[in-house]
Amino acid sequence: MKGLIQRVREARVDVNQQTVGAIEQGILLLLGVEKEDTEASARKLIDKVLAYRIFSDEAGKMNLNLQQVSGQLLIVSQFTLVADTQKGNRPGFSRGASPALGEQLYHYALDYAGSKGIAVQSGQFGADMQVSLTNDGPVTFLLQS
Repeated sequence: MKGLIQRVREARVDVNQQTVGAIEQGILLLLGVEKEDTEASARKLIDKVLAYRIFSDEAGKMNLNLQQVSGQLLIVSQFTLVADTQKGNRPGFSRGASPALGEQLYHYALDYAGSKGIAVQSGQFGADMQVSLTNDGPVTFLLQS
């Protein structure tokens, strides 16, 4: 499982010109599910996202996590994160989870993050989404479980 996290001042997801999820200060997590991923993979990744210290403390150092800044989390499914881009000019998706597994683990990740006391918003699995954000920094990291 891969997660691309971005520290944001705000972010939102629109589907058919309707906002389906929006946050203020926090983390936008683009989540890619691979075919060998499990609920344990999802828990490990979400735990890392929540604990990752990417917010500035009083001294301006990245020393605070999402919970310490009372931030919000927006999780958007993005199967292209697990693409094989090593050869040629076209991505391969053989590592990606089936749509059923991807959706199941996406919803599991949402529920698990919500159970940790974080304000969680989401995109819409499998939809054509437009994601808007103000990246703060910019700060972006690729995490894997």
